[in-house]
Amino acid sequence: MKSQDIVVLLKLVSLQEQGEFAGHGEQRRGFAGEDPFSVRGLESLTGISKTEINASLKRSLSSGLAIKDRDTGRANPHRRNLYEFIVHGLKFVFPAKAGAMTRGIPTAFAAPMLKGLLVSGGEYIHIWPYAQGRDMGQSVAPLFKSVPEAVQKDERLYEYLALVDAIRLGNQRQAGLAGQRLSERFLKK
Repeated sequence: MKSQDIVVLLKLVSLQEQGEFAGHGEQRRGFAGEDPFSVRGLESLTGISKTEINASLKRSLSSGLAIKDRDTGRANPHRRNLYEFIVHGLKFVFPAKAGAMTRGIPTAFAAPMLKGLLVSGGEYIHIWPYAQGRDMGQSVAPLFKSVPEAVQKDERLYEYLALVDAIRLGNQRQAGLAGQRLSERFLKK
């Protein structure tokens, strides 16, 4: 398992939620007419190479975080397993630590869609380092280096990755709130 596997699976969840399937098995086209669920489409949407996307999907299938669709043969996220792994195991497998002050994109509870859910005691915000970012805060390494660019193309992916960082960085209360929010969005509970 590699950290980019989580990014790829969350992107697939986001694509499913955005209704990338038009119905009757017809697919909408993404960048340059590409199927967004294809390896090439995922590469253009996430910034992760085709080779790594392919390897990631294989790892996710073998670990049970994804299941193969009988009709299309493509890997689909197993939402329940993915949720359980994110909430209970991710911070141990891919721990996050706040680093030096830098410019970038807000994450965790500093992300725009999560701001105001939790009142902090004057701490610095957490950010993913990104040269074009407008916010200053403590740096947090994203799950994959291309995350700052990928989240600018997809607000759902941004919310999911911010929640993942809140779980990775937060204390028990913060992680619990992020897990509850993830459950509401992810599992529709």
